[in-house]
Amino acid sequence: MLMDLDNLGDDLVLPFQIEGLGIRGRVVRLGPLVDRVLRQHDYPESVSRMLGEALALTAMIGSALKFEGRFTFQTQGKGPVHMLVADFETPDSDHPHGRLRGYAQMDEERVAASIAAGRTSTADLLGEGYLALTIDQGADMERYQGIVALDAKGLSASAHEYFQSSEQVATVIRLAAGPLIQRGADGQVETSWRAGAIMLQHIASDGGLTGFHENDETGVPTSAEENWNRASILLNTVEDHELLDPALAPAKLLFRLFHEDGVRAFVPSAVEFSCRCSRERTRSVVASFGEEEISDMVIDGKVEVKCQFCSEVYHFAADELKEVTE
Repeated sequence: MLMDLDNLGDDLVLPFQIEGLGIRGRVVRLGPLVDRVLRQHDYPESVSRMLGEALALTAMIGSALKFEGRFTFQTQGKGPVHMLVADFETPDSDHPHGRLRGYAQMDEERVAASIAAGRTSTADLLGEGYLALTIDQGADMERYQGIVALDAKGLSASAHEYFQSSEQVATVIRLAAGPLIQRGADGQVETSWRAGAIMLQHIASDGGLTGFHENDETGVPTSAEENWNRASILLNTVEDHELLDPALAPAKLLFRLFHEDGVRAFVPSAVEFSCRCSRERTRSVVASFGEEEISDMVIDGKVEVKCQFCSEVYHFAADELKEVTE
């Protein structure tokens, strides 16, 4: 049965290849998933945009893993938004879809002051710092982490630096996130968050990815440089609304961009929101803080803990936590 690529919906990653140019890529389209994450946190719009982009980028890179494991995206900066975190777990025997979640950690007063002053760019909000991309292949395998400086031009620029320095793969990425405003059947205005991304990477003639050559900024062999430049220029014509528009299917966007070069889409993979928190896991974490720290957390005989990822709130009696530590 043929798959209808023009009606795939949202919360997916669509791999593709541009046959005539020797280039492969991925398109990410997030709808209900990113809307759920951002609504439950209710961040200022500029912060929500950054986290939406981070979620799209995390889904794009994480879905490319060929093993069961976890990919984590994390920024650490000196700006009002101290940290952005998103992680992606690959499908396994119990979960047929990739699982994605994320949150932002910020100083609300500093963020409000920055927004009031019109300083709402990624550089303004994150400040100086670094981006860490971590691949965890499980307890029996060594964890890999690549760290690059945060780029003032945004998260996509920081990701470019990661692929250049750590993966040595010629890569170009476009990210977008934003609220979609529509009028419902009842005439009421409805707003929902969306995020999207598209990435190109060059393929070597043997089917692998090209590495970077000494003194070569693109990492693409000279004979293929024209093809790479052509594809990159076409990709950079993509506008934010094209990555977010629910009426423009990812496959149609690819055809619009690369139909002259023989673009071919493959089977998409679904992504869903999932959080690993639980009452037992949260209790174990809190109990590990030590008796003095736990005592400082007790209010009216109870400790309240809120999951940063999903906003689930857990309540524990002080005696309940003491039982774990003894």
